[in-house]
Amino acid sequence: QVQLVESGGGLVQPGGSLRLSCAASGSFFTIYDMGWYRLAPGKQRELVATISSGGSTNYAESGKGRFTISRDNAKYMMYLQMNSLKPEDTAVYYCNAKIKMVSLGPLKDYWGQGTQVTVSS
Repeated sequence: QVQLVESGGGLVQPGGSLRLSCAASGSFFTIYDMGWYRLAPGKQRELVATISSGGSTNYAESGKGRFTISRDNAKYMMYLQMNSLKPEDTAVYYCNAKIKMVSLGPLKDYWGQGTQVTVSS
């Protein structure tokens, strides 16, 4: 059983910052790529940023230069530092992790329940 729990969302003014966290727990073999996705009202879920187990990162254009993704493999944690937030960043942010439960098992996607980020004055 794997659980991903996001935290750190909230209401922030335009130009402000938030730091999201994702904690992975349970019994599994290893976590591979992790990422943040978001879902805004009336829109499709979109990629925000991903990070490999080795630390390679990838960002959507919307967050480049403003968002920084990181992870602590020893603590099974992932973070998203969001600066210079804009109203269009308002969305529910979801943590995603690609996990193998056993060494020779399949790679599966796991999702958290999401954390709301609202950027408004």
